[in-house]
Amino acid sequence: MSLKQEAHGRNVVVIGTQWGDEGKGKVVDWLTDHAQAVVRFQGGHNAGHTLIIGDKKTILRLIPSGIMHKNVICYIGNGVVLSPEALFKEIGELEAAGLDVQSRLKISEATTLILPYHVAIDHAREKK
Repeated sequence: MSLKQEAHGRNVVVIGTQWGDEGKGKVVDWLTDHAQAVVRFQGGHNAGHTLIIGDKKTILRLIPSGIMHKNVICYIGNGVVLSPEALFKEIGELEAAGLDVQSRLKISEATTLILPYHVAIDHAREKK
């Protein structure tokens, strides 16, 4: 009888506690050098994450920062409020910069969508 050793992966969770720019992106970017996947589990496209790699500046709003690393798969989880319009714009910008996004981005089928009529209803309520 032989014993089979299995490698067990580790998960690292980075959560901000100050409702803003605590430097989470820098920590995630550093950890991503050793990761197979990066997951965005909550939030929406109103937050911007600025990455400066070399002399190139990239702003991400929905797509996890792991997309900047060639062999990392990125996930958008069901806690994210997703605007398809904002997502397609971001994908287009990243692909125009030469990044392979579509084959490495996975989106939960339970992710909440923000559609144009949601925005229109919100604006109408604010005018009252």
